[in-house]
Amino acid sequence: MIEIKLNNRDGKEWDISELVTSLSLKTAHIGKAGTLTLTFIKKALYQSSRFKYENGDVIRVRKDGVNLFYGYIFSISGGRDEIVSLTAYDQIRYLMNTDTYVFKNTTAADIVKRIANDFNLKLGKIADTKYQIPAMVEDGQKLLDIIDKAITLTFSNTGKDYCLYDDFGQLCLRDVDEQVTDIIVGEGSLMYDYSVSSSIDDDTYNKIKLYKDNKETGKREVYIAEDSINIMRWGLLQHYESIDEKMNPAQIEELLNNLAKLKNREQKSLKIEALGDIRVRAGMRVRIHIPEYQVDQNLLVNECSHSFEGADHTMSLELKVI
Repeated sequence: MIEIKLNNRDGKEWDISELVTSLSLKTAHIGKAGTLTLTFIKKALYQSSRFKYENGDVIRVRKDGVNLFYGYIFSISGGRDEIVSLTAYDQIRYLMNTDTYVFKNTTAADIVKRIANDFNLKLGKIADTKYQIPAMVEDGQKLLDIIDKAITLTFSNTGKDYCLYDDFGQLCLRDVDEQVTDIIVGEGSLMYDYSVSSSIDDDTYNKIKLYKDNKETGKREVYIAEDSINIMRWGLLQHYESIDEKMNPAQIEELLNNLAKLKNREQKSLKIEALGDIRVRAGMRVRIHIPEYQVDQNLLVNECSHSFEGADHTMSLELKVI
């Protein structure tokens, strides 16, 4: 059973579970706030004349006693008919604010904590990302972009991936490898449709070129890793990136190897339509079983959308295939 409660800013709480006709909840691994969209019937039978809903009000959603969503209304739409549509976002929406930050020898975890504290956001469990980013100068950037950049730099340099998400009103940062369920989605288990695609059009590179300016010699130092076989297959696809001048040869070699491992390959994606399971969300790994494409492994969920309509619960998954 789904429980949906709306809290006005004046402290009044309304249970709108019986009014809601459809509900969708979307989460993403990186770069987006959790999004709740729902429709409900206004002026329904037995509905209080004092019932109201405004932008900024809080919406909480639970299913079978499990917390699903805690967020804030950002848009309301309706017309002459009795259907009203609301869109709410979790706390990550407030990371769309912009500001300027300068970080030096700071971890992604510390960046999350500092920004959250500066903007009065509630924190939950924050993983120790360990890797110290030499420097980040972010002038007038979205807070979420700053955090995503820190997570990406950590991933590029260590191979460890992290997910920022809102856990029922608390910002959390978790290692994606620690978020694995025992759920199996695939042939004979929940899945009823899927599609597979591969591309070299987005974030695929067979030549990695890094550079740094040596202030002592006044020269630019260049470091290269390339795959001649894939250059023959796909043509030359070059990734060009500056690195911190304080990086030593061993650190540069490690970064080159990590970037080549991550980017010198086709980017494959898998989309699955399945019966819903509320334990699945973006940023976690789920066991996928599709014999036709020799897929039987834990894959990272990039985006997850749960849809509820009446007694029906379905989910759409976009997964990263490695």
